[in-house]
Amino acid sequence: MGLRTPLIAGNWKMYKTCPEAVNAAERLTGLIPEGLNVEVMIAPAYTALFPVADVLRGSIITLGAQNLYWEAEGAYTGEVSAAMLKSAGCSHVIIGHSERRQYFAETDEAVNRKIRAAVDASLVPVLCIGETEAQRDAGETFAVLDKQVQMGLEGFSLTDLEQLVVAYEPVWAIGTGKTATSAQAQEAHQYVRGVIEKGFGEALAAGLRILYGGSVKPANIRELMDQPDVDGALVGGASLDPDTFIQIVTYQNKIV
Repeated sequence: MGLRTPLIAGNWKMYKTCPEAVNAAERLTGLIPEGLNVEVMIAPAYTALFPVADVLRGSIITLGAQNLYWEAEGAYTGEVSAAMLKSAGCSHVIIGHSERRQYFAETDEAVNRKIRAAVDASLVPVLCIGETEAQRDAGETFAVLDKQVQMGLEGFSLTDLEQLVVAYEPVWAIGTGKTATSAQAQEAHQYVRGVIEKGFGEALAAGLRILYGGSVKPANIRELMDQPDVDGALVGGASLDPDTFIQIVTYQNKIV
């Protein structure tokens, strides 16, 4: 991993009312040990962002959103802009999550525009990429990752992408209980880093944090993080319970 500081991010998806999210955030902040050499981010639902930001103030935990719209403002009922996320206290935003692609027909072009909006607002974009089970079985994993990275980042400069985070989340491992083996994760992450190096140079590729997402649990986090190109995790279900999530966050202190 070298000098890349690990990032453990919790995606709360469509769970937790405002009071539930505030309670979970309060519990989590109380569990973070001193001197932790890991960055931690949580992404509650839109409705809970502002009150959770208040809870996180003064802690090492940063706040992320699960999505955004690319326009600055306008008649786009139900959408939320980058400026709105910033004003609610967000520093990060998840873009292109497989559930957005699968259930809401989000395209690589839409992902590209959303990353542009995030970059322009100085939000850290967490670009999600990953193949379906059918694509993996057909031997198309690398082709899918290549397309999603290249189209997602088309038109960006090195300066634009200084804060970029990529999350590799094989669709077949999300919410299924299946997890890519550490070797499969390493292979995909190494490939993605190579795509970034080819397109944007060695320096950006070397510093880029690539997270693994897909049924991450306390039992498998250490093995995943031991891989040289795995720089953190995008955690779904296991991030909802602070007592479980903190075991993932503090993986360095555990012997698994």
